[in-house]
Amino acid sequence: MESFVNWLNDIIWSDALVYLCLATGLFYTVATRILQVRHLKDMVRLMFQGKSSDAGVSSFQALSMALSGRVGTGNIAGVATAIFYGGPGAVFWMWVIAFLGASSGFVEAALGQVYKTKQDGQYRGGPAYYIEKGLKLKWYAVLFAIVTVMATGLFLPGVQANSIASAMNNAFGLSPLMTGIGLIIILGIIIFGGVKRIANVAQVVVPFMALGYILVALLLIILNISELPNVLKLIFSSAFGTDAAFGGILGAAIAWGVKRGIYSNEAGQGTAPHAAAAAEVSHPAKQGLVQAFSVYIDTLFVCTATAFMILITGMYNVQPEGGQMIVNNLGKVEAGPYFTQAAVESSLPGFGAPFVAIALFFFAFTTIMAYYYMAETNLAYINRQRKRVWSEYLLKFAILAVVLYGCIKNAELAWTLGDIGVGSMAWLNIIAILLLSKPALRVLKDYERQKKEGKDPVFDPVKAGVANADFWEKEYQPEPSVKSEQSKSS
Repeated sequence: MESFVNWLNDIIWSDALVYLCLATGLFYTVATRILQVRHLKDMVRLMFQGKSSDAGVSSFQALSMALSGRVGTGNIAGVATAIFYGGPGAVFWMWVIAFLGASSGFVEAALGQVYKTKQDGQYRGGPAYYIEKGLKLKWYAVLFAIVTVMATGLFLPGVQANSIASAMNNAFGLSPLMTGIGLIIILGIIIFGGVKRIANVAQVVVPFMALGYILVALLLIILNISELPNVLKLIFSSAFGTDAAFGGILGAAIAWGVKRGIYSNEAGQGTAPHAAAAAEVSHPAKQGLVQAFSVYIDTLFVCTATAFMILITGMYNVQPEGGQMIVNNLGKVEAGPYFTQAAVESSLPGFGAPFVAIALFFFAFTTIMAYYYMAETNLAYINRQRKRVWSEYLLKFAILAVVLYGCIKNAELAWTLGDIGVGSMAWLNIIAILLLSKPALRVLKDYERQKKEGKDPVFDPVKAGVANADFWEKEYQPEPSVKSEQSKSS
């Protein structure tokens, strides 16, 4: 069983998926005329606009919910792994994939908004919804929903919980059982409070954890400022194979930078559209741009913070797969959170282990929250024709049980199954958004046209030439302030 699961995982997460993500990002970068640069100002401005409503959350809350899924243990362990196998140059290629991925992130989030629906008094949307409405392929949508419920509801939460329990035990001596009990109490209070409570927690916790992490990284950079020029030079020379030590592993630098970048920022994988669809906005492109910026936050800010802490202190090893050790500064240790812990410890003695433990707690806990929301949204899609209240409660108790079990048992099989689930989501979603390129690009064109006319863009799917956007055609009512702004401009 285990050998079959590993074989299947290797196929799903093969180089073909990496190339598909790269090609999709490059295609949308060209097709949108590099929107990730042209609309950078709008990305930042729109983050703090818009208010929540009875049915939806604010743009910032939706951003925080999406970031809670993007920013996870991969931002610590994933970066260390990329440096270990690909050298410092891998960091540059993580930046490249974030730049390209921002365009894919825009498209999937905008589609989530276009084809969202109001269900049980709140906005729901995501790949399952836009696959059914946009592509008219119900079986495809149901398949995506089932895969997502299994991966995010049953497999991946336990692995994140295990990371928290291990970190807390190593840093503070807390038993895994005590950590597990504490986790399920906090998580239970949040998830039984519904989407609004998840959004309210995310908008406080996510900025706090990201800013705190980046501030510690800045402190380490300041304490080792004389090394900064060398680190920057090392990243770029290694990325292009001109460095003497790392010139022979250029291929590994690109491969691992791209792989870890994709795994960390999740652009195009179908996770962020669930949160994006919940936002209360006047135009789908607005939330698309906000979610595009979340890719930058994940990789250019948080992953870069980890990379600079590790590289500027020299606390890393480099050993390409199947090759000899090129750099050995830490002895024989596994690539992962220890790299960051050693980096912090080298400049701030006694602070490394607690810092990494607390960072892992926040990163992993918010990811569990995001997993629950994705699972709940896809369960709501499956249940939209027939109300099955029992299934909602079953999901809640199941995820709490999985989290507790994950704390006390290290389930490698669950991690691999979760990887298969997320990888399957990525394949299904990327194919779907490529097939839905036309409506996505029309949404952007409509937004840009209204901006050029001096209007605050309001989406009219008929004018934009987008079919089956039922919510926007039949239910959306612009805010009075937006209406008056439109009438002044016309």
